[in-house]
Amino acid sequence: MAELKQNNAKTEAAEELVVYLKPAKGWLSIDFKELWHYRELIYFLTWRDIKVRYKQAVLGVAWALLQPLMTMVIFTIIFGNLLHTPSQGIPYPLFSLTALLPWQLFASALQRSSVSLVGNANLLTKIYFPRLAIPLASIFAALVDFAISFVVLIGVMIYYQYWPTWNVLWLPPLVLLALMTALAVGLWLSALNVQYRDVQQLVPFLVQVWMYASPIVYPIDTIPAGIWRWLYGLNPMVGVIQGFRWALLGGAPPDLTLVISIAMVLILLVSGLYYFRRMEKTFADIV
Repeated sequence: MAELKQNNAKTEAAEELVVYLKPAKGWLSIDFKELWHYRELIYFLTWRDIKVRYKQAVLGVAWALLQPLMTMVIFTIIFGNLLHTPSQGIPYPLFSLTALLPWQLFASALQRSSVSLVGNANLLTKIYFPRLAIPLASIFAALVDFAISFVVLIGVMIYYQYWPTWNVLWLPPLVLLALMTALAVGLWLSALNVQYRDVQQLVPFLVQVWMYASPIVYPIDTIPAGIWRWLYGLNPMVGVIQGFRWALLGGAPPDLTLVISIAMVLILLVSGLYYFRRMEKTFADIV
């Protein structure tokens, strides 16, 4: 009798350790509690992406400093000195750099997240975890480069004697908006890239075109006010860049363009989550 009770106790204990995986229900069905449960996995995936990026690199993290610095110099020579592009009374190196930092954060996060699923095919086919963790880790890894590059911006601001005001408190929400934009588009592209591998060939071209469609080398004042600027605001990075310049350098606060950009980010993010969740059950079979 005692042995029977012991066996029953072992059986009950074993049943308690069983994890049942059931299909998600609902329209978006994002289980934030599950994502939080796998937070350590997201952390290690992020840290792995950072180490892989700088592993055996000659200059190491110096690349994060050189990239915005050299781009700023090239833009200053071509657009500032040769083409005399207006810069709203701001020294052109500072004008371009304050836009380059949020742009490179977005571009880096987008490029990494768009190929993240295919790059982690070995994980997708072996174990279960929320697939959303992979593009999220790629997005977070881009923050390291941004933090390092910000040192260059601080140095340029000190050189031109531009001191931030209380507007600088808007920087964290604007950085979050840039990451949300990258995640929204990255969810679409990463899921599409699993089925159509030529998507990863499209991403560099998309990023290049997107850059010139954003107010990086020219001010937003170049776009006529009214309907044309509202249509221009459908580019989510327009509001981010405009807000970033205002938060650091002052001037006129962001107009309705920022509101339109935020609305566009939310639309892209909700639709991207829906498409990603709809397709993730096929990732392990196709990848």
